[in-house]
Amino acid sequence: MSRPVKAIGLMSGTSLDGVDVALIETDGENVAAFGPGRTYAYAEADRALLMRALEEAKPLTDRSARPGVLAEAERVVTERHAQALAAFLAEFPEHRDVAAVGFHGQTVLHRPEIRLTVQIGDGPALAWAIRALTPAPGPALVYDLRAADVAAGGQGAPLVPAYHRALAQGLVKELALPGPLLVLNLGGVANITWLDGEADPIACDTGPANALIDDFMKARTGVPVDRDGAAAAAGRVDETVIARLLTHPFFSRKPPKSLDRNDFREWVAVHGGLDAMSVEDGAATLTALTAACVGAILPHLPKRPATLIAAGGGAHNPTLLAMLRERLGVEVVTADAVGWSGDALEAQAFAFLAVRSLRGLPLSFPTTTGVPRPMLGGVVIAAG
Repeated sequence: MSRPVKAIGLMSGTSLDGVDVALIETDGENVAAFGPGRTYAYAEADRALLMRALEEAKPLTDRSARPGVLAEAERVVTERHAQALAAFLAEFPEHRDVAAVGFHGQTVLHRPEIRLTVQIGDGPALAWAIRALTPAPGPALVYDLRAADVAAGGQGAPLVPAYHRALAQGLVKELALPGPLLVLNLGGVANITWLDGEADPIACDTGPANALIDDFMKARTGVPVDRDGAAAAAGRVDETVIARLLTHPFFSRKPPKSLDRNDFREWVAVHGGLDAMSVEDGAATLTALTAACVGAILPHLPKRPATLIAAGGGAHNPTLLAMLRERLGVEVVTADAVGWSGDALEAQAFAFLAVRSLRGLPLSFPTTTGVPRPMLGGVVIAAG
């Protein structure tokens, strides 16, 4: 193991709920220690701005263009990440000697089929802000981590499997978890990493997760979340709707494959019949859809997983976890239950990927994004 360094990951995901900040110590191949993690929620005005940015990004063909509200959204995203990092280092000043920061930015458009992915967030401006928060020479900043993969013909997502594999090393032996393992991240979009010993990991997005549920709850109740899955638990799943929604051609495609946050909005609007459902039945049906989408990937995997490890915001939804157990017929445990941090996992992953980028190690692989060869990635702003 090379000498581990402190690295911070900054992640703002497809759920649009805030900025996750997490610290780990790593050499980009192994994880030596976990540090603290925090989430800094977006204000409602910020979230509304980002929702408008998602709409205005739809016609983009130039990933560097920032027309209309996108320029304002990029400024706000950068400021909120700088503020989140400042708050984190004020709470944990002993970590101001961090060596690397990985900055994901906010994805507003993901169209790998035309070799386009757009993450807003001003790397140079954030690097300038970081220098004011850390002792000289300061950390290296690594950002724009998806672009190289997409430009080479990969899906550009998910990027976390390299981190999942590092975490899972020895996990089956240490905790007596039966393998293969399926690590499921339940963010706005759900993605999986399949891990089986020394075999290459297999990864892909599986379908919608919190994004559709949150948007539905916001439209119906004014609150963009089904807290603890309470509404879904009180509702009835329309299995006819689930079967109809699963006819989308995405589900018959083998991995690797990926999604934009809004890829299923129109499909569900046309085929979901949600307008005729109560809040409870709509929440139950959308929650069941998330579980069914995960189930749809199982026939495409080399072996059926024995254990599913759930992470991300959806791992706090007991109704969703119960539906996963019922529909998949596998043991479902949370990331926290195996000693990981379910809420900080993606931010930790981008800290890990930043160190990999600085060391010249690949971030993505043919079996995880469909890229033709193991792919380096990230734009680096060196320390100092």
